[in-house]
Amino acid sequence: MTRTVIRGGLVITAAEETVADVLIEGEQVVALAAGGSQVAEGWSADRVIDASGKYVIPGGVDAHTHMELPFGGTSASDTFESGTRAAAWGGTTTIVDFAVQSVGRSLREGLDAWHAKAEGNCAVDYAFHMIMSDVTGDSLKEMDFLVDEGVTSFKLFMAYPGVFYSDDGKILRAMQQGADNGGLVMMHAENGIAIDVLVEQALASGRTDPRYHGQVRHELLEAEATHRAIRLAEVAGSPLYVVHVSAASALAELTAARDRGLNVFGETCPQYLFLSTDNLAEPGFEGAKYVCSTPLRPQEHQVALWRGLRTNDLQVVSTDHCPFCFSGQKELGRGDFSKIPNGLPGVENRMDLLHQAVVDGRISRRRWVEIASATPARMFGLYPRKGTIAPGADADIVVYDPDATQTLSAATHHMNVDYSAYEGLRVRGKAVTVLSRGTVVVDDDAYLGRPGHGRYQARATCQYLI
Repeated sequence: MTRTVIRGGLVITAAEETVADVLIEGEQVVALAAGGSQVAEGWSADRVIDASGKYVIPGGVDAHTHMELPFGGTSASDTFESGTRAAAWGGTTTIVDFAVQSVGRSLREGLDAWHAKAEGNCAVDYAFHMIMSDVTGDSLKEMDFLVDEGVTSFKLFMAYPGVFYSDDGKILRAMQQGADNGGLVMMHAENGIAIDVLVEQALASGRTDPRYHGQVRHELLEAEATHRAIRLAEVAGSPLYVVHVSAASALAELTAARDRGLNVFGETCPQYLFLSTDNLAEPGFEGAKYVCSTPLRPQEHQVALWRGLRTNDLQVVSTDHCPFCFSGQKELGRGDFSKIPNGLPGVENRMDLLHQAVVDGRISRRRWVEIASATPARMFGLYPRKGTIAPGADADIVVYDPDATQTLSAATHHMNVDYSAYEGLRVRGKAVTVLSRGTVVVDDDAYLGRPGHGRYQARATCQYLI
């Protein structure tokens, strides 16, 4: 069994910061000791990693990715192989992707299809949520079986009529089932029926450019759907996790629900913290690069989202990584914004963007680790195996240089997409050594990982329920 010691770094978890050495045996952390102590100096190792002057943090847990997702007549451009490799480069060592139930098919069939895509191809560990596109008596029963085998969260959509959409009655039934079996219902909260009317009206009046994508998906329709989802969850006695919160008004609904003591949680994404409708309005067809749903909002919403992260009314930052190349994929929507595939690349950039927020004084170092690693691991039943550095935890560890600088660019990223949503943005901080279950997968600008190293992770239920 290989023994590795990481020496001299500032170990940062959600709970504390301390200069310590970390001892790894095989795939797990077995001990921490004060740097320079007799205990640490007595450790023998096959490999010593010098982390002096650097941070030692738990690998990132990105709880919202869409590798190889079919959408809008095409598919997300990152495979499980390329997407998890890019994740590793950016310091993320676990992803939770979404298996999709097709209408008329079983949950099991959708889950099996996603296992087939991922198995043997992932560079880092992975797990699955289940998208429920067809709530029936049979699929409700299947939820119980999936929870028992470690798929403990189920995503429903108030958007995309005719594709993923569920009406309030179906949502209520799924929430009631989740209340019984411990599953966490995740919600894409936008009023899709109203949005489709606005899309039709915009196109009929000649408003076809990408910027209108943001206008028809009005923030009030996100807020209304968020309110409705909360009330349905309250009736069902179910926990609720609202994905990709983008608007201040939607966040206000979450805050009010949490103030009433409800099991309601919220996630936002880097694109809503760093990008805005200014990007959607870029000239020519460039705005198509930034089409995602929920859409980017005016810059003033960023203030509320950052505040929500500091006050814990938003608990998690995930990416909703769903990349489509500009050439040949985003271009499907030239002349009709509704045909632009919805999604942005970001799995490689999340940890660095959030560290830049530390540099800028928006969040603390421990909060950075909390929202990017520890809380998603707890929220989705992976903690303490993932999300922390402690004896018994998987040795998913990032040696992070807080003083390194880099410029985000499609020319240098490792995601399988022909543009960067953050092209030219200069950030401080970079993952220099990344370990996945004790194996070094990235080291000093060299990729050492391999497809198939990543292992499927069965999950327990949400650890925040009261």
